Amino acid sequence: MAMVGLFWITPDAVYVGSPPNAVGSRVRLTGDGPEAVDPDGSRAWTWEGLRSAVVEDVPVEGPSGRASKLLGAVVSAAVGAFTGEGPPEMTLRLETDNGPERVTVYAAVAGYGAEETALSQELLARFVAGTAHPRTLEAWGRDHAPQGTPKPPERESLLRTWARA
Repeated sequence: MAMVGLFWITPDAVYVGSPPNAVGSRVRLTGDGPEAVDPDGSRAWTWEGLRSAVVEDVPVEGPSGRASKLLGAVVSAAVGAFTGEGPPEMTLRLETDNGPERVTVYAAVAGYGAEETALSQELLARFVAGTAHPRTLEAWGRDHAPQGTPKPPERESLLRTWARA
């Protein structure tokens, strides 16, 4: 599994934020559109039925830097597993033909860098516009996700390539 921007990529799936948590909550991006599963049930949308998709309340990287952020996220997740506190929450806001929809997603890290966040938002917009496809991330995941999360410059390069391809 690998984190690239606001996406968690496995060899067979792409998620917004973190992968499914202990109770199965998740937002998976498929070729057809986003699929949300949470304690209240499941919902799905098509890319064609969306006007926009934006992740709000993204936790930002602190001034202490990326290395400590990643270590802090790992420690925070471990502590959260024992205390019942989860990772930071974000909101996936979808504008549909029937009005706005909001879905809670969980951050994969304690804070994201500004460039990765902006590029991730751009990529989500391209999914909605039909000018990019989650299959590209899935294909990368099959070949590279088992090696783990790439370093920040490589993540930004991947997002730039995917968002502007």
